[in-house]
Amino acid sequence: MKSLLQLLPYLSKYKKTLYLGLLTVIVSNLFTVATPWFIGEAIDKLKRGLESKSLQHTDLLLYALLVVGFAVIAGIMLFFTRQTIIVVSRKIEYDLRNDFLSHIQKLPLTYFQNTPTGDLMAHATNDISAVRNVLGPGIMYPADTLMTLSMSLILMFVKDWQLTLLALIPMPFVSYAVYYLGKVIHEKFNERQEQYSILTTKAQENLSGARVVKAYVREEYEIEQFRKASWVYFKKNLVLAKAQSIMWPLMFILVGLSLLITIYVGGLKVISGEMTIGTLTAFMTYLSLLIWPMIAFGWVTNMWQQGAASMKRLVKIFDTIPAIRNTEGTDHTIQSVDGEIEFRNVTFTHESAQKPTLTNINLKIPKSSTLAIVGFTGAGKSSLINLIPRMYDISDGTILIDGVDIKKIPVEVLRRSIGYVPQETFLFSDSIAENIRYGDDDAVHEMMHEAAEISQISHDAVDFPKQYETMLGERGITLSGGQKQRTSIARAILRKPKILILDDALSAVDTYTEEKILQRLKTLMSGRTSIIIAHRISTVKHADNIIVLDGGRIVEQGNHEELIVQNGIYAGLYQKQLLEKELENL
Repeated sequence: MKSLLQLLPYLSKYKKTLYLGLLTVIVSNLFTVATPWFIGEAIDKLKRGLESKSLQHTDLLLYALLVVGFAVIAGIMLFFTRQTIIVVSRKIEYDLRNDFLSHIQKLPLTYFQNTPTGDLMAHATNDISAVRNVLGPGIMYPADTLMTLSMSLILMFVKDWQLTLLALIPMPFVSYAVYYLGKVIHEKFNERQEQYSILTTKAQENLSGARVVKAYVREEYEIEQFRKASWVYFKKNLVLAKAQSIMWPLMFILVGLSLLITIYVGGLKVISGEMTIGTLTAFMTYLSLLIWPMIAFGWVTNMWQQGAASMKRLVKIFDTIPAIRNTEGTDHTIQSVDGEIEFRNVTFTHESAQKPTLTNINLKIPKSSTLAIVGFTGAGKSSLINLIPRMYDISDGTILIDGVDIKKIPVEVLRRSIGYVPQETFLFSDSIAENIRYGDDDAVHEMMHEAAEISQISHDAVDFPKQYETMLGERGITLSGGQKQRTSIARAILRKPKILILDDALSAVDTYTEEKILQRLKTLMSGRTSIIIAHRISTVKHADNIIVLDGGRIVEQGNHEELIVQNGIYAGLYQKQLLEKELENL
């Protein structure tokens, strides 16, 4: 239950509304518990009037009006209770979900590489909903239950304290049953939520990888795998439902014993003249008012156990401190960068790797220059450029921009100054225009069109029925690989960044279009720094400086002509690609 204490800041934000809600609970219960008293008095007055034959209709009418009036007022107050406490729970749910998304957006890439998407989806849906139940019904019903219970017991003691004590004999067993079953429910609910995460992950992977599933004719296999995961979830749900189903009948049985004791002992008292029939009726009505509090007590305990289990899972994420963040050493006076980059003895090791991905990297990229990076697959090219926007943090050494350690530059300033096209192109399920404008919401149509012209996606866009307003499928599946890359390039250059990074962003583009893009980029990036990773030498041969990575180290460096003369890896790649081109022409 300690995890639920994390919700106190959210509750304090709406404390005035919650206090008002608790006030309506008190008023509602005052009128509710007063009703049985008047019913008992009315029955006794009716009995005396019938015996003495002096019954006045106005007396009965008065009691009837009191009972109806009190019930109406109690109902109105109950309405306002829901309009305050339940509404607050929905507002906190909204705040919590936004904070959850905001927090996970700050977590580094390594977190998402180690955490399934389906798991995060389960947290954002089921877990937050379970926590919301604690803040809504979990607050309203305990408040209502405690008020009803305490007020009813006080009036029952006033009526007959001996009968009240006898009627309460089964109640300790209710408390123990709730405590024991609550622990079981907490454990089973946790197991069910974990399986739900597995199920959502499986569903998400199947939907995202639908093209691969179909290409390999694995539909039946995936259906069977999902069926198995779903069956496990089904069984865990049944186990939880069985534990929950025991609580309700048990509550009714134990409360039924109280009614049995009351009817028997109270009946004897009425027969002996120790108690009036009106008092017994009122007593029975009060006892019936206790039935719901006893049942609600078990239901709410169940709800709190589920909410605590869900909040514990959420707290585990909220307590994950982003490794890459602004710290006390961040210089918030820095609001822009010019683009000079320097690596000093940089070493980088991935969390799951046993040996460094990059070792002793020393490199200076002057402002307004173009650096090209080539090398075999797995040489560390993408890892190197991912260190510049701090997608990862270095293990050793220093990276400077404009002579300042990048750890001192505010993260948002650093990334806002960089236009980045990653190796794996990602587009949102939105229009082409919105995908291009993603990095700059304030960009006007002319700016978007200019970026599209430079990236050569404009000619494709105008051929679509709705042109730039054409909606794309998930991850941009509507477009070809080359179209997706060019759209991503347009998105990056729209910001006119001080540093432009293209991670093999032209691999799916033909050489003719590639040449046109590079020529236009050269004009756009005049006065800015560009870094290009490519496998085709034609893409990088005009760069001011070219480095060759091999095994995480810079093994060659220079411009195109200098590297050809060195007759190393770069020259070998160049000769191989020339030969491939000649064979294609033949």
